[in-house]
Amino acid sequence: MTRVHELDPETVDRIAAGEVVTRPAAVVTELVENSLDAGSESITIAVERGGLDRIRVADDGHGMTEADALLAVERHTTSKIDGIDDVGRVRTLGFRGEALPSIAEAARLDLTTKAVADGARGTRVVVENGEKRSEPAGRDVGTTVEVTDLFARTPARRKSLAGPKTEFSRISALCTRYALLRPDVRFRLSHDDRETFATPGTGDPTDALLGVYDRQVAGASTTVEWSAPDDGSADREVSVSGVVCYPSVTRARPTHVHTAVNSRAVENGDLRQAVVAGYGDLLAGGRYPVAAIDVSVPPERVDANVHPAKERVAFVDGEAVTAAVESAVRDALSGEDLARTADLAFDLDSSLTPVEGDSTLAEVTVIGTFRDLYLLCEADDDLLVIDQHAAHERVNFERLRAAVGDEVESAAIDPPETLRLSADESATLEANRDLLASLGYRVADFGGTTYRVEAVPAPLGRVEPTAALRDALDALAVGETPEDAREDLLRDLACHPSLKAGDALSVADATRLVNRLGACEQPYACPHGRPTVLSLDEATLATAFERGNTRLG
Repeated sequence: MTRVHELDPETVDRIAAGEVVTRPAAVVTELVENSLDAGSESITIAVERGGLDRIRVADDGHGMTEADALLAVERHTTSKIDGIDDVGRVRTLGFRGEALPSIAEAARLDLTTKAVADGARGTRVVVENGEKRSEPAGRDVGTTVEVTDLFARTPARRKSLAGPKTEFSRISALCTRYALLRPDVRFRLSHDDRETFATPGTGDPTDALLGVYDRQVAGASTTVEWSAPDDGSADREVSVSGVVCYPSVTRARPTHVHTAVNSRAVENGDLRQAVVAGYGDLLAGGRYPVAAIDVSVPPERVDANVHPAKERVAFVDGEAVTAAVESAVRDALSGEDLARTADLAFDLDSSLTPVEGDSTLAEVTVIGTFRDLYLLCEADDDLLVIDQHAAHERVNFERLRAAVGDEVESAAIDPPETLRLSADESATLEANRDLLASLGYRVADFGGTTYRVEAVPAPLGRVEPTAALRDALDALAVGETPEDAREDLLRDLACHPSLKAGDALSVADATRLVNRLGACEQPYACPHGRPTVLSLDEATLATAFERGNTRLG
């Protein structure tokens, strides 16, 4: 008997469905991309309990005839390619013919559609437990897909999902990305009958920013329209479009840099880094811009088939593409007035309170500063160079971490500041209210995705509440576990009130900072792992100056 055997069709379908439909956000991805491929001008996404109970995507695209609708729920049926030659030059978002049948394998699928050719009649197709049925239905031209009871037949998969709020935050991030990258399409997203954002579909990227973020973000932005010079090279076919915000609008994470290739939203680290590189030295260290960039390249120069979920692509000449993106962003910003003012974001008296107990750097003498960034200190026979930002960051981090055990004290904001969040930021906030409260944030609902920030963590001193809360949400959005998220958040919060390059210190303040650093559990590295103290011994200096081993010789 052979050990190798062919799987039955039902098992094959179940495995394939697991590759395409991994969680509710994957369902939304497939349905939204189908809607975009259908030429939709308006897409409405409604989700219940983070997509665990229901996902409904309705569009005004070209719809399907009854015959097409019945075929569309079968494996590997598609209207988007005709054969193997088309795989190397895909012009649509979907092309594998797996979306609808894979969703039907993982949940109950209810599809209602109408094409212009059907006249006054539409079609409804329901697939449940492997059984398919169809009937006439009333609908305007377009398609509505409703997915219910996701993973009901695979309880282990359902139990592996996060809670409804976390799953919705993933859906929200996805819809935000497409809303920004496709400003020509009206997007509307709601969760449990509560609208989280809507964009007007005017085609203006700034209008999309306004719908997803707020007026402050949209008002500090500029559009990108860039084409490679027509010099006879293949690179002339690369173009870049989108929107970038001024360097006065930043985030603590790169997740607000949205990228697409031929209108397909993709996670591409090289493209994201190219956007950041386009800012040159305009961004503060550790800060990232808000941007949405779509790169257009000939389909034959990009492979969209390198990732099972279509989240990544490969380029024939990736360096030319990233160079184009960097040039496009740099050119867009070069003609803008980027002047801005900033207040010092730290309370030195608060953070450098007297040390209780021993400090390993207590015997160090501050003898000067260099570039208003490095403290020069004498310690016996050594010359110490201390990075004041890294040192202050370590001090703030350990103070915050110690305070979290008993909950961080809050400093009230009077009057409270109104803050409008993006849909995914709002979803992250709702999923982490308890953690944010333990860290000293008090945030009240103010309708939709607008909130009132009533208090911020007291150990931070005079921190701009809007920036601090947004950075907290960014940290929470990428944390793998609550513990990891908490540590990431504390690192980011410690950075905000810390001394920066150019913040001049008196000898007395520098001495207090050095003593506070010496009292830390780990004084020799900042929370991000960079060194805080470098040491140069006298013998090294003597050798370099050819002075031998004597001090006075």
